[in-house]
Amino acid sequence: MSRSLLLAAGRVIDPSTGTDEVRDVLVEDGRITAVARGITGPDGIPRVSAEGLVVAPGLIDVHVHLREPGAEHKETIRSGARAAAAGGFTTVWAMPNTDPPLDDPAAVGFVREEARRWARKGEGGARVSPVAAASLRLAGEQMTEIGGLVEAGAVAVTDDGHPIHDPALMRRLLEYTQSFGIPVLQHAEDMALSAGGVMNEGAVATALGLRGIPNASEATVVARDIYLAELTGGHLHVQHVSTREAVDLIRLARERGVRVSGEATPHHLTLTEAAVRGYRTEAKMNPPLRSEADRRAVRQGVIDGVIECIATDHAPHHYEEKEREFDDAPFGIVGLETALAVCIGELVVPGDLTLSGLIERMSTAPARTMGIAGGTLRPGSAADIVVFDPDTAWTVDSASFRSRSRNTPFDGWRVKGLVRRTIVGGDTRYERP
Repeated sequence: MSRSLLLAAGRVIDPSTGTDEVRDVLVEDGRITAVARGITGPDGIPRVSAEGLVVAPGLIDVHVHLREPGAEHKETIRSGARAAAAGGFTTVWAMPNTDPPLDDPAAVGFVREEARRWARKGEGGARVSPVAAASLRLAGEQMTEIGGLVEAGAVAVTDDGHPIHDPALMRRLLEYTQSFGIPVLQHAEDMALSAGGVMNEGAVATALGLRGIPNASEATVVARDIYLAELTGGHLHVQHVSTREAVDLIRLARERGVRVSGEATPHHLTLTEAAVRGYRTEAKMNPPLRSEADRRAVRQGVIDGVIECIATDHAPHHYEEKEREFDDAPFGIVGLETALAVCIGELVVPGDLTLSGLIERMSTAPARTMGIAGGTLRPGSAADIVVFDPDTAWTVDSASFRSRSRNTPFDGWRVKGLVRRTIVGGDTRYERP
């Protein structure tokens, strides 16, 4: 497969350089070599017209569940990476709550090498970066050997799906990870407050007779960890922020100079607890869909840049697991193939963010915040590129997903913004037929 091409006459949007104008992008041997008008390129190089399309840095998702090893019937590294490429993502971070968990170097190395193996076969998708477990067996008791995990390819640590409850452990993590320049990702949930809860605590839960999860379950952990980050100087990243209280805490902490970042999901930006009415298990997630006031606060946090990253928390489940009574169904939805279009509809179409602002939060800011390569079209950088049509409307059809799972509340939605091509290191990993 060619790792060189010329993307001609596209609307180049690159927040890292402040670019938003029609230009050509020349890719040679997997790297961007020029971004300018009127590039002819070397003889014989493939020329791809991008006229009428946006050419932007490939999207980066720092919160994805690929389920392999242990639950390949839901998703595999190959299927998840290909679903990511179909959604415009060139890099995804794979969470460690697999079976067995990614708590040793061999497990971390397996995830990285499996993605590379499929890429070598020409069947790859987005780059897959493993996130290692923060504690052995995700038990929250003993810290993993972080140095060995980083050497094996881990880009961060977390017990995602299992909050780190012990403040002493969290303090040690925030101290120790500084030696390796990686963040600690926290699923902020006080299990004593949320125990038995299956949706947001409020009037809808009461009407449905379901046990709720209060906002305080998230906010109390965020507050504690912010103080620990301030104490240690470590980088705390709050996953899937869902409450107005957490947004306010992060805003105030950042004003004080605390190293805290956060992410919001497309579903928390667009949906509320009302989506659960009718006991719709496709709207069951953790943290749960919250109130309209919470949705608006999280949305404003993203618009203001207090919440720097948009991440999907892509969580595949087999349909038989979701087709249970609400209390028994698992938490989570898939999101890689709908994220860009859903966010264009929620943030760009109303005029609250420009397309450049959205690319910033889905590509440039995740790269900058996490200290990784990507999020730019600067000459010399790896050719990780998404090409999409921001104006084409389409209907979400979960049956056509490249993911192995179909659990989405967006099925049947009419959305705008269609990915045409995703390029990873100069290789076209997805091209819309």
